[in-house]
Amino acid sequence: MPIENTSAGELQLIVPNLHRRYSGVTATNRMVAPKLARMFRAAWLGSHRPDGIAALGPTGLMRLWRRARPVIWHARRNDEMIAGLMLRALGWPLKLLFTSAAQRHHTWLTRWLIGKMDAVIATSPLSASYLKREATVVMHGVDTISYAPPADRAATFAESGLPGRYAIGCFGRVRAQKGSDVFVDAMCRLLPRYPDFTAVIVGAVVPEQQAFANDLKRRIEAAGLQSRIIITGELPIEDVVRWYQRLTIYAFTSRNEGFGLTLIEAMSAGAALVASRAGAAEFVVNDGVTGVLTPPGDVDALVAALEPLMRDPTSAAAIGARARARVVDKFSLDAEANAIAAVYRTLI
Repeated sequence: MPIENTSAGELQLIVPNLHRRYSGVTATNRMVAPKLARMFRAAWLGSHRPDGIAALGPTGLMRLWRRARPVIWHARRNDEMIAGLMLRALGWPLKLLFTSAAQRHHTWLTRWLIGKMDAVIATSPLSASYLKREATVVMHGVDTISYAPPADRAATFAESGLPGRYAIGCFGRVRAQKGSDVFVDAMCRLLPRYPDFTAVIVGAVVPEQQAFANDLKRRIEAAGLQSRIIITGELPIEDVVRWYQRLTIYAFTSRNEGFGLTLIEAMSAGAALVASRAGAAEFVVNDGVTGVLTPPGDVDALVAALEPLMRDPTSAAAIGARARARVVDKFSLDAEANAIAAVYRTLI
Protein backbone atom coordinates (compact mmCIF):
# COMPACT_ATOMS: atom_id res chain seq x y z
CA MET A 1 0.00 0.00 0.00
CA PRO A 2 1.47 3.39 -0.92
CA ILE A 3 2.36 5.67 1.96
CA GLU A 4 0.47 8.47 0.14
CA ASN A 5 -2.75 6.62 0.93
CA THR A 6 -1.98 6.16 4.63
CA SER A 7 -0.67 8.30 7.45
CA ALA A 8 3.02 9.17 7.18
CA GLY A 9 3.04 10.36 10.78
CA GLU A 10 4.49 7.14 12.22
CA LEU A 11 7.09 6.46 9.50
CA GLN A 12 10.43 5.47 11.01
CA LEU A 13 12.47 4.21 8.06
CA ILE A 14 12.93 5.10 4.39
CA VAL A 15 14.72 2.54 2.20
CA PRO A 16 15.84 4.40 -0.95
CA ASN A 17 16.71 2.49 -4.11
CA LEU A 18 17.49 5.17 -6.66
CA HIS A 19 19.05 2.96 -9.38
CA ARG A 20 16.76 1.63 -12.09
CA ARG A 21 19.20 -1.11 -13.17
CA TYR A 22 18.90 -4.24 -11.06
CA SER A 23 22.15 -5.04 -9.23
CA GLY A 24 23.56 -6.98 -6.31
CA VAL A 25 23.02 -3.94 -4.08
CA THR A 26 19.36 -3.90 -5.09
CA ALA A 27 19.07 -7.65 -4.47
CA THR A 28 20.42 -7.42 -0.93
CA ASN A 29 18.20 -4.44 -0.22
CA ARG A 30 15.10 -6.20 -1.53
CA MET A 31 15.68 -9.28 0.61
CA VAL A 32 16.18 -7.61 3.97
CA ALA A 33 13.77 -4.66 3.64
CA PRO A 34 10.55 -6.66 4.19
CA LYS A 35 12.07 -8.16 7.35
CA LEU A 36 12.89 -4.68 8.63
CA ALA A 37 9.39 -3.51 7.72
CA ARG A 38 8.02 -5.98 10.27
CA MET A 39 10.02 -4.26 13.01
CA PHE A 40 9.72 -0.61 11.95
CA ARG A 41 7.18 1.52 10.13
CA ALA A 42 9.07 1.47 6.81
CA ALA A 43 8.65 2.54 3.18
CA TRP A 44 10.58 1.95 -0.05
CA LEU A 45 11.48 4.89 -2.27
CA GLY A 46 12.41 4.07 -5.86
CA SER A 47 12.39 1.13 -8.26
CA HIS A 48 12.25 -2.65 -7.73
CA ARG A 49 10.18 -2.50 -4.52
CA PRO A 50 9.68 -5.99 -3.04
CA ASP A 51 6.47 -7.27 -1.51
CA GLY A 52 6.16 -6.68 2.21
CA ILE A 53 7.12 -3.00 2.39
CA ALA A 54 5.01 0.03 1.49
CA ALA A 55 5.86 2.37 -1.39
CA LEU A 56 6.82 5.97 -0.66
CA GLY A 57 5.93 8.46 -3.38
CA PRO A 58 6.36 12.23 -3.70
CA THR A 59 3.24 13.08 -1.69
CA GLY A 60 4.23 10.87 1.21
CA LEU A 61 7.75 12.27 1.16
CA MET A 62 6.45 15.85 1.24
CA ARG A 63 4.35 15.06 4.32
CA LEU A 64 7.54 14.39 6.26
CA TRP A 65 8.94 17.89 5.75
CA ARG A 66 9.74 19.58 9.06
CA ARG A 67 8.21 16.70 11.05
CA ALA A 68 9.49 16.64 14.63
CA ARG A 69 10.28 12.94 14.92
CA PRO A 70 13.32 11.72 12.97
CA VAL A 71 13.17 9.20 10.12
CA ILE A 72 16.06 6.90 9.20
CA TRP A 73 17.31 7.21 5.62
CA HIS A 74 19.29 4.02 4.90
CA ALA A 75 21.51 4.65 1.87
CA ARG A 76 23.62 2.07 0.07
CA ARG A 77 25.03 4.18 -2.78
CA ASN A 78 26.64 7.59 -3.20
CA ASP A 79 23.62 9.15 -4.91
CA GLU A 80 21.41 7.98 -2.05
CA MET A 81 23.76 9.59 0.49
CA ILE A 82 23.70 12.82 -1.54
CA ALA A 83 19.90 12.78 -1.75
CA GLY A 84 19.63 12.21 2.01
CA LEU A 85 21.99 15.10 2.78
CA MET A 86 20.10 17.42 0.45
CA LEU A 87 16.71 16.52 1.93
CA ARG A 88 18.00 17.03 5.46
CA ALA A 89 19.44 20.42 4.54
CA LEU A 90 16.02 21.40 3.18
CA GLY A 91 14.19 20.48 6.37
CA TRP A 92 13.47 16.76 6.29
CA PRO A 93 14.13 15.20 9.74
CA LEU A 94 16.46 12.46 8.53
CA LYS A 95 18.94 10.31 10.42
CA LEU A 96 21.42 9.17 7.78
CA LEU A 97 22.83 5.64 7.67
CA PHE A 98 25.10 4.17 5.00
CA THR A 99 25.99 0.55 4.31
CA SER A 100 29.48 0.16 2.79
CA ALA A 101 30.41 -3.02 0.93
CA ALA A 102 33.48 -1.75 -0.93
CA GLN A 103 36.80 -3.46 -0.31
CA ARG A 104 39.02 -0.66 -1.55
CA HIS A 105 39.99 2.86 -0.63
CA HIS A 106 37.09 5.22 -1.27
CA THR A 107 37.23 8.30 -3.48
CA TRP A 108 37.43 11.66 -1.74
CA LEU A 109 33.73 12.25 -2.48
CA THR A 110 32.64 8.96 -0.93
CA ARG A 111 34.86 9.59 2.11
CA TRP A 112 33.32 13.04 2.55
CA LEU A 113 29.78 11.66 2.23
CA ILE A 114 30.46 8.83 4.69
CA GLY A 115 31.82 11.38 7.13
CA LYS A 116 28.44 13.15 7.08
CA MET A 117 26.45 10.03 7.99
CA ASP A 118 25.03 9.53 11.49
CA ALA A 119 26.05 5.86 11.44
CA VAL A 120 27.79 3.41 9.10
CA ILE A 121 27.43 -0.33 8.56
CA ALA A 122 30.13 -2.42 6.81
CA THR A 123 29.25 -5.74 5.22
CA SER A 124 32.47 -7.46 6.32
CA PRO A 125 35.48 -6.82 8.55
CA LEU A 126 37.53 -6.17 5.41
CA SER A 127 35.07 -3.53 4.19
CA ALA A 128 35.20 -1.91 7.64
CA SER A 129 39.00 -1.73 7.48
CA TYR A 130 38.81 0.71 4.54
CA LEU A 131 36.59 3.17 6.39
CA LYS A 132 38.06 6.18 8.17
CA ARG A 133 35.47 6.07 10.92
CA GLU A 134 33.74 3.66 13.27
CA ALA A 135 31.37 1.17 11.65
CA THR A 136 29.20 -1.74 12.73
CA VAL A 137 29.88 -4.96 10.82
CA VAL A 138 26.68 -6.63 9.61
CA MET A 139 27.22 -9.37 7.07
CA HIS A 140 24.55 -10.13 4.51
CA GLY A 141 21.99 -12.86 5.00
CA VAL A 142 19.89 -14.94 2.67
CA ASP A 143 16.32 -16.22 2.75
CA THR A 144 17.09 -19.83 3.62
CA ILE A 145 13.46 -20.84 3.00
CA SER A 146 13.31 -19.53 -0.57
CA TYR A 147 16.91 -20.60 -1.32
CA ALA A 148 16.45 -24.14 -0.07
CA PRO A 149 17.78 -27.40 -1.53
CA PRO A 150 15.30 -29.20 -3.78
CA ALA A 151 13.65 -32.42 -2.69
CA ASP A 152 15.25 -34.19 -5.67
CA ARG A 153 18.21 -32.36 -7.27
CA ALA A 154 18.50 -34.84 -10.14
CA ALA A 155 14.86 -34.37 -11.11
CA THR A 156 15.17 -30.60 -10.75
CA PHE A 157 18.14 -30.59 -13.12
CA ALA A 158 16.38 -32.94 -15.55
CA GLU A 159 13.50 -30.46 -15.96
CA SER A 160 15.96 -28.01 -17.56
CA GLY A 161 16.26 -30.27 -20.61
CA LEU A 162 20.03 -29.82 -20.66
CA PRO A 163 22.40 -32.70 -21.42
CA GLY A 164 24.07 -34.71 -18.68
CA ARG A 165 23.12 -35.37 -15.06
CA TYR A 166 24.73 -32.52 -13.14
CA ALA A 167 25.03 -28.76 -13.40
CA ILE A 168 27.85 -26.45 -12.46
CA GLY A 169 27.00 -22.76 -12.36
CA CYS A 170 28.40 -19.24 -12.21
CA PHE A 171 25.90 -16.42 -11.61
CA GLY A 172 26.12 -12.67 -12.16
CA ARG A 173 26.46 -10.20 -14.98
CA VAL A 174 28.69 -11.46 -17.76
CA ARG A 175 31.85 -9.36 -17.37
CA ALA A 176 35.50 -9.59 -16.39
CA GLN A 177 34.92 -8.35 -12.83
CA LYS A 178 32.71 -11.40 -12.23
CA GLY A 179 35.35 -13.72 -13.70
CA SER A 180 32.99 -15.04 -16.39
CA ASP A 181 36.01 -15.64 -18.63
CA VAL A 182 37.80 -17.60 -15.88
CA PHE A 183 34.76 -19.86 -15.57
CA VAL A 184 34.44 -20.40 -19.32
CA ASP A 185 38.13 -21.22 -19.69
CA ALA A 186 37.94 -23.73 -16.83
CA MET A 187 34.82 -25.34 -18.33
CA CYS A 188 36.46 -25.63 -21.75
CA ARG A 189 39.16 -27.74 -20.08
CA LEU A 190 36.98 -29.77 -17.72
CA LEU A 191 33.73 -30.55 -19.54
CA PRO A 192 35.35 -32.80 -22.19
CA ARG A 193 36.61 -34.98 -19.32
CA TYR A 194 33.25 -35.06 -17.47
CA PRO A 195 30.39 -35.63 -19.94
CA ASP A 196 27.78 -35.83 -17.17
CA PHE A 197 28.17 -32.09 -16.42
CA THR A 198 26.67 -29.04 -18.09
CA ALA A 199 27.82 -25.50 -17.21
CA VAL A 200 25.41 -22.60 -16.80
CA ILE A 201 26.12 -18.87 -16.58
CA VAL A 202 23.02 -17.14 -15.20
CA GLY A 203 23.22 -13.40 -15.70
CA ALA A 204 22.58 -10.46 -17.97
CA VAL A 205 24.78 -9.34 -20.84
CA VAL A 206 24.61 -5.54 -20.71
CA PRO A 207 25.32 -3.59 -23.93
CA GLU A 208 28.70 -2.27 -22.79
CA GLN A 209 29.86 -5.87 -22.17
CA GLN A 210 28.59 -7.32 -25.45
CA ALA A 211 32.08 -7.55 -26.98
CA PHE A 212 33.32 -9.41 -23.89
CA ALA A 213 30.34 -11.80 -24.09
CA ASN A 214 30.89 -12.36 -27.81
CA ASP A 215 34.51 -13.32 -27.11
CA LEU A 216 33.32 -15.90 -24.55
CA LYS A 217 30.92 -17.35 -27.10
CA ARG A 218 33.77 -17.66 -29.61
CA ARG A 219 35.83 -19.58 -27.04
CA ILE A 220 32.88 -21.89 -26.33
CA GLU A 221 32.32 -22.52 -30.04
CA ALA A 222 36.02 -23.18 -30.63
CA ALA A 223 35.85 -25.86 -27.92
CA GLY A 224 32.70 -27.35 -29.51
CA LEU A 225 30.76 -26.91 -26.26
CA GLN A 226 27.82 -24.76 -27.40
CA SER A 227 25.30 -27.27 -26.00
CA ARG A 228 27.10 -27.68 -22.67
CA ILE A 229 28.03 -24.11 -21.67
CA ILE A 230 24.82 -22.11 -21.53
CA ILE A 231 24.48 -18.35 -20.98
CA THR A 232 20.88 -17.74 -19.94
CA GLY A 233 20.78 -13.94 -19.98
CA GLU A 234 18.79 -12.05 -17.37
CA LEU A 235 16.06 -14.11 -15.68
CA PRO A 236 13.23 -13.43 -13.22
CA ILE A 237 14.30 -14.02 -9.62
CA GLU A 238 12.13 -17.13 -9.27
CA ASP A 239 13.92 -18.69 -12.25
CA VAL A 240 17.31 -17.79 -10.75
CA VAL A 241 16.35 -19.59 -7.53
CA ARG A 242 15.36 -22.65 -9.55
CA TRP A 243 18.75 -22.64 -11.27
CA TYR A 244 20.51 -22.62 -7.91
CA GLN A 245 18.51 -25.71 -6.99
CA ARG A 246 19.69 -27.48 -10.14
CA LEU A 247 23.36 -27.02 -9.30
CA THR A 248 25.65 -29.66 -7.86
CA ILE A 249 28.60 -27.21 -7.85
CA TYR A 250 28.76 -23.43 -7.78
CA ALA A 251 31.84 -21.50 -8.96
CA PHE A 252 32.24 -18.01 -7.50
CA THR A 253 34.88 -16.55 -9.81
CA SER A 254 34.79 -12.81 -9.10
CA ARG A 255 38.04 -10.89 -9.30
CA ASN A 256 36.68 -8.33 -6.83
CA GLU A 257 33.40 -7.91 -4.98
CA GLY A 258 31.84 -5.89 -2.20
CA PHE A 259 30.33 -8.99 -0.60
CA GLY A 260 29.23 -11.50 -3.22
CA LEU A 261 25.67 -12.45 -2.35
CA THR A 262 25.71 -15.42 -4.73
CA LEU A 263 28.11 -17.13 -2.31
CA ILE A 264 25.47 -17.57 0.36
CA GLU A 265 22.61 -18.06 -2.09
CA ALA A 266 24.37 -21.06 -3.65
CA MET A 267 25.39 -22.43 -0.25
CA SER A 268 21.84 -22.06 1.04
CA ALA A 269 20.59 -24.11 -1.92
CA GLY A 270 23.07 -26.86 -1.03
CA ALA A 271 25.58 -26.50 -3.86
CA ALA A 272 29.23 -27.34 -3.28
CA LEU A 273 31.19 -24.10 -3.50
CA VAL A 274 34.51 -23.25 -5.11
CA ALA A 275 35.17 -19.57 -4.48
CA SER A 276 37.83 -17.04 -5.35
CA ARG A 277 39.20 -15.07 -2.43
CA ALA A 278 37.10 -12.02 -3.25
CA GLY A 279 34.32 -10.22 -1.45
CA ALA A 280 33.36 -11.93 1.79
CA ALA A 281 34.44 -15.41 0.67
CA GLU A 282 37.12 -15.81 3.33
CA PHE A 283 34.63 -14.88 6.05
CA VAL A 284 31.82 -17.05 4.68
CA VAL A 285 33.60 -20.22 3.52
CA ASN A 286 35.26 -22.66 5.89
CA ASP A 287 37.98 -23.71 3.45
CA GLY A 288 37.98 -27.45 2.82
CA VAL A 289 34.78 -28.00 4.81
CA THR A 290 31.97 -25.88 3.34
CA GLY A 291 33.80 -25.03 0.14
CA VAL A 292 37.21 -24.49 -1.44
CA LEU A 293 38.96 -21.11 -1.78
CA THR A 294 41.13 -20.20 -4.78
CA PRO A 295 43.10 -17.12 -5.92
CA PRO A 296 41.05 -14.68 -8.04
CA GLY A 297 41.58 -14.91 -11.79
CA ASP A 298 43.54 -18.17 -11.63
CA VAL A 299 42.14 -20.67 -14.15
CA ASP A 300 44.59 -23.42 -13.18
CA ALA A 301 43.61 -23.16 -9.50
CA LEU A 302 39.92 -23.18 -10.37
CA VAL A 303 40.35 -26.31 -12.51
CA ALA A 304 42.30 -28.03 -9.72
CA ALA A 305 39.60 -27.21 -7.15
CA LEU A 306 36.64 -28.16 -9.33
CA GLU A 307 37.92 -31.42 -10.78
CA PRO A 308 37.73 -33.53 -7.59
CA LEU A 309 34.12 -32.42 -7.09
CA MET A 310 33.20 -33.22 -10.69
CA ARG A 311 34.92 -36.56 -10.37
CA ASP A 312 32.93 -37.39 -7.22
CA PRO A 313 29.46 -35.75 -7.17
CA THR A 314 28.63 -37.60 -3.94
CA SER A 315 31.45 -35.77 -2.19
CA ALA A 316 30.20 -32.52 -3.73
CA ALA A 317 26.74 -33.20 -2.30
CA ALA A 318 28.21 -33.69 1.19
CA ILE A 319 30.07 -30.36 0.97
CA GLY A 320 26.86 -28.72 -0.23
CA ALA A 321 24.97 -30.06 2.79
CA ARG A 322 27.61 -28.63 5.16
CA ALA A 323 27.48 -25.32 3.28
CA ARG A 324 23.71 -25.19 3.74
CA ALA A 325 24.05 -25.84 7.47
CA ARG A 326 26.62 -23.03 7.83
CA VAL A 327 24.38 -20.50 6.10
CA VAL A 328 21.36 -21.46 8.21
CA ASP A 329 23.49 -21.07 11.34
CA LYS A 330 25.44 -17.88 10.50
CA PHE A 331 24.00 -16.08 7.48
CA SER A 332 20.23 -16.11 7.74
CA LEU A 333 18.18 -13.10 6.70
CA ASP A 334 16.76 -12.86 10.22
CA ALA A 335 20.27 -12.49 11.66
CA GLU A 336 21.06 -9.69 9.22
CA ALA A 337 17.77 -7.88 9.87
CA ASN A 338 18.16 -8.09 13.65
CA ALA A 339 21.69 -6.67 13.50
CA ILE A 340 20.58 -3.77 11.25
CA ALA A 341 17.62 -3.13 13.54
CA ALA A 342 19.99 -2.77 16.48
CA VAL A 343 21.77 0.05 14.62
CA TYR A 344 18.44 1.70 13.79
CA ARG A 345 17.51 1.76 17.47
CA THR A 346 20.61 3.78 18.29
CA LEU A 347 19.41 6.44 15.83
CA ILE A 348 15.77 6.73 16.89
